[in-house]
Amino acid sequence: LTELAPLHPLFVEEPVLPEQGHLLPGLVAASPIPLATGERLYGRAEFLAVLAAGVAVAQPDLSHAGGITEVHRIASLAETYGAQLAPHCPLGPIALAASLQIAFVTPNFLIQEQSRGIHYNKDADLLSYLVDTEPFRFVDGHALRHDAPGLGITVDEDAVRAADRTGHAWRNPVWRHPDGSFAEW
Repeated sequence: LTELAPLHPLFVEEPVLPEQGHLLPGLVAASPIPLATGERLYGRAEFLAVLAAGVAVAQPDLSHAGGITEVHRIASLAETYGAQLAPHCPLGPIALAASLQIAFVTPNFLIQEQSRGIHYNKDADLLSYLVDTEPFRFVDGHALRHDAPGLGITVDEDAVRAADRTGHAWRNPVWRHPDGSFAEW
């Protein structure tokens, strides 16, 4: 990680697999770059150990970590440890709308991951299933807070039904090391 430090990255994401969390204290101590983790953790009990290890950025995924209420609790726990929040959200418009609700009320919010234009959304993008895309208009890199009720979006149910009829063939990509062994994302 010291070789990356002159490039001033915001953080290094997921430096170890979740089952290797015991390595985080040593990595945190040795890294000149803030470390982030949490997209594969499923509640605040799992975040306690990584935050205690000194991770600088918690990255819960609202779709996996218990929704708005649990992620709000994770954000509060992270704040207690001096860590920031960067919700993981490579999924659809409902997950992003929920993540933004957390962002708008979290004092230690850092950045929001989102999947608009990402490589695996070739046939349908984040905006493909919304009646009105205005809630996801970003200005100068910032989400605008709207006063619409609920999550602030209206799902285009006809578009969702059409996509359901079409089906999908998407699968997780499989990466391999030069020796042919399985590689993590």
